[in-house]
Amino acid sequence: MSRIAATFESLRNAGRAALMPYLTLGYPEQDSALSLVPALVEAGADLIELGIPFSDPLADGATIQAASQRALANGMTLAHCLEQAALLRAGGVRVPFVLMGYYNPILQMGLAGFVQRAATAGIDGVIVPDLPPEEATTLHSLLHSRGIDLVFLVAPTSGDERLRLIAGRSTGFLYMVSLTGVTGAREQVAPGLASWVARVRSVTDLPLAVGFGISTPGQAAQVARFADGAIVGSALIEAIGGADDPAAAAAAFTASLRAGMDRCQKLDDSSDHQ
Repeated sequence: MSRIAATFESLRNAGRAALMPYLTLGYPEQDSALSLVPALVEAGADLIELGIPFSDPLADGATIQAASQRALANGMTLAHCLEQAALLRAGGVRVPFVLMGYYNPILQMGLAGFVQRAATAGIDGVIVPDLPPEEATTLHSLLHSRGIDLVFLVAPTSGDERLRLIAGRSTGFLYMVSLTGVTGAREQVAPGLASWVARVRSVTDLPLAVGFGISTPGQAAQVARFADGAIVGSALIEAIGGADDPAAAAAAFTASLRAGMDRCQKLDDSSDHQ
């Protein structure tokens, strides 16, 4: 069992949903992740999504696009991302790392070289949003040989046949895009999200983590009622970007998300026993 799968199983047994913050590596400064990631873990993050900055992040909205541009201006590269992951592991961080990045930098590094370096750095999973499962056979095989999960995304526009195909090729968990559109904070959780999660559950036993548009403790709590995990990116990036002490801001925001999710699930447990 991978570290990702074990984490979701442990949380499920404890009656909790996973909190997975997203960071753009190299933002706001090149080495910021070295203090941000431990702060997130201390504040209650269960997994960390580590974003590789890219010049054309087609799935991302304005906030993460801007963070990527600043990270690139700071000199951040895929190689630096993997080096920072290795440093975090050496520093004692043990939660699963899910590396999220577009295909071009990975292809440029070379698939075999990328997988080797990812394994050495302690990466547990990889998300490549612009790589369809039909074209991911080689990467999937290489990652599988090193015990690294390849996580695919599904969207509300996916038909049932497509859902089954994607779920059948994803490992670790399934990343559920909550809405049609790009990443970014929203004022409310997408209408119909609960039924969308139920639809995906009908075709897979994989843990389901919901991302895109989750930006407040209340929204994270809503997601925790019916999904196995909540992924929060843009709102965290905004909190970090406007702070004099990014690590403290990241910790405070993450702790508020964790508290909201846990409070909601305790209330649900109390209701179940009445």
